[in-house]
Amino acid sequence: MPRTVATADTVDRSELLEFLSGRHKMILQTVRSDGSPQMSPVTAGVDADGRIVVATYPGRAKTANARRTEQVSLCVLSDEFNGAWVQVDGTAEVLDLPEAEDALVDYFRSISGEHPDWDEYRAAMRTQGKSLIRVTPTRWGPIATGGFPADVAAKLDDQDN
Repeated sequence: MPRTVATADTVDRSELLEFLSGRHKMILQTVRSDGSPQMSPVTAGVDADGRIVVATYPGRAKTANARRTEQVSLCVLSDEFNGAWVQVDGTAEVLDLPEAEDALVDYFRSISGEHPDWDEYRAAMRTQGKSLIRVTPTRWGPIATGGFPADVAAKLDDQDN
């Protein structure tokens, strides 16, 4: 049975944004007031300025934490659990309504494309009192995949032969 060899590909900002644009499942890590990590699974997109965008509510822990401590991290996952992933660190800003309204439209577009009724969508965002967290990437790790380290896979292959 062929072994999967782990990869870790260093990428520049444009390659990172290309990778992110097709992935919407992420874990957002913020910092609690006591300094400990708080993690939330989120659906996210990438806006036209290359920022990771997350719709949320003003009263959520992630929102309060991002307001207090702007340094956050995201683990960006592929649809398949064992697919490629990357950690992105960045600076967060929180937008509330009414300022967030246009950004929430951009958020929706980055994930799902065009909405059949933008007036209806905007009204729903106002009714729900939504906020938006925007994260500007400041550093990122390699785009990685799981598997055996190459040297271990080679040893195992040698044993099998």
